[in-house]
Amino acid sequence: MKSIFDDASRHDLVARLGRMSAGSHPQWGKFSPGQMLRHLASPMKGAMGEMAVKDKEGTALLRTWLGRWFAIYSPIPWPKGLPTAPEFIPPADTDFDSARAELLDVVNRFGRGGRAMTLKPHPAFGVISHDDWGCLQWRHIDHHLRQFGL
Repeated sequence: MKSIFDDASRHDLVARLGRMSAGSHPQWGKFSPGQMLRHLASPMKGAMGEMAVKDKEGTALLRTWLGRWFAIYSPIPWPKGLPTAPEFIPPADTDFDSARAELLDVVNRFGRGGRAMTLKPHPAFGVISHDDWGCLQWRHIDHHLRQFGL
């Protein structure tokens, strides 16, 4: 499984993010390009303690080994339109250029931090390993890049 902590995998994501523009159109969902970029930075900022995120209710299944494995490591693509934490929904007027710059900064800080970082619990999965965080963030970014045809 690819991980944001793996340099080659992270560089691939960054290259794909570089192909996105303010005029990109989603194949599903409601996020504008700027919103999607800001949305992607939020879980990593929460994990690093830079953003307050409330524990998500009703996630008992996701907190089991099987639930976490399926969401993080399963080869089956994530369904379109999954719910997200309210804190991870940015305003509609999110500026594309500032959102991309912020995301690239967060991706690189999070990805390079690796095991040296102390990470907060995930709002839906609870306490997860660094390996889980790395794969989950790679998969989350990949999911939304696919949303925009990248």
